[in-house]
Amino acid sequence: MFQKKLEFIFLSIIAISLMILAKNYYDNYSYNNNEISDEYKRLIIEKEQEILHLMQQNYGFAFKVPLIISDEFTGRVYGVTSYVNGEIKIYLNKKVMRESMEYVIDSVIAHEYAHALMFKQGYLYSGDDGHSALWQQTCVKLGGVNCAQYVDNHDIVMGKLPF
Repeated sequence: MFQKKLEFIFLSIIAISLMILAKNYYDNYSYNNNEISDEYKRLIIEKEQEILHLMQQNYGFAFKVPLIISDEFTGRVYGVTSYVNGEIKIYLNKKVMRESMEYVIDSVIAHEYAHALMFKQGYLYSGDDGHSALWQQTCVKLGGVNCAQYVDNHDIVMGKLPF
């Protein structure tokens, strides 16, 4: 009798585990093969509007840069601003948004817009990888919460804690 109960419990745990794995697989597949959610789109648009307002307020002009959500990044890059033939584009990494969308909204979009503004003003980088003191000031003026050179994983982890 005890052995039958133990077998039932063991089989139940296996069945529940398989259902959880299947759900996680489905969620990942759905996320990877569809556009980002309307909620994410709304958050990105709101942050961009805030940045454009701050740009107008602090620099006397505002310009919108194409924000492209891409799942073609390798590694943990959160965003990149490109300047090719006078055209500026911002690419955001879709793969990292799901786990740290708050960080993308609070820091990455302003970070990349600061690069775009620097490009627009003619500051083409040499040697400092684009993260000069002037760039940091620009990032802060555009509402960036964390205007560090690169992603601070500690900030991301701490931001997810309930305290």
